[in-house]
Amino acid sequence: MKTAIRAIGFGLFGLVLFGLMLFLPAWTFAYWQAWVFLAVFTLSTWLPSIYLLRTNPAALQRRMHAETRPMQKVIMAFLFLSLAALTVVSVLDHRFGWSPVPTAISLVGDVLVAIGLGMSMLVIVQNSYAAANITVEAGQKLVSTGLYGFVRHPMYVGNVIMMLGIPPALGSYWGLLFVIPGVVVLVLRILDEEKLLTRELAGYREYAQRVRYRLVPSVW
Repeated sequence: MKTAIRAIGFGLFGLVLFGLMLFLPAWTFAYWQAWVFLAVFTLSTWLPSIYLLRTNPAALQRRMHAETRPMQKVIMAFLFLSLAALTVVSVLDHRFGWSPVPTAISLVGDVLVAIGLGMSMLVIVQNSYAAANITVEAGQKLVSTGLYGFVRHPMYVGNVIMMLGIPPALGSYWGLLFVIPGVVVLVLRILDEEKLLTRELAGYREYAQRVRYRLVPSVW
């Protein structure tokens, strides 16, 4: 029950926060791209959360834990700022018409957002230890199958896909520039995370030698 209440609270908080970042800079509710984006975001997060609540509430609870290490707190703060800047600049771009985006491209952006969020949720299904904070729990097993057989950090791949989708979904091209700092912050998070996993998670060093790429196959 507590997990369900917390999940509802997190979901409502995210919805309200995105609503403020969308409609305050737009200064209008007549913004269909924002409404479609909110619908995609809500369905792509709430439906998998309901599934996890029924099948694996412990995994869902791990997704609601905050970072405790100072370095990761800073990294997550910059990641949130990058996402906020990407969103707000995209809305302002649409409002003032800096880079008009065709409807078809906006809908492609929504598809990317859905794919990115869906991929992140699939990672949690495949690895119930994929927590929001970087930690290794007692008895935690290494997961090397599914999406983890292609890259070592598939959840962050989903994050990047989502970030690439948000600007066009909101009717902006200029917002894509803010994907760059977002990816840089994710890279810093990955490098720090891998130090901990190599040190504390049994078999991770061998797994990293077998699955060579962290984020993009054949690139990095």
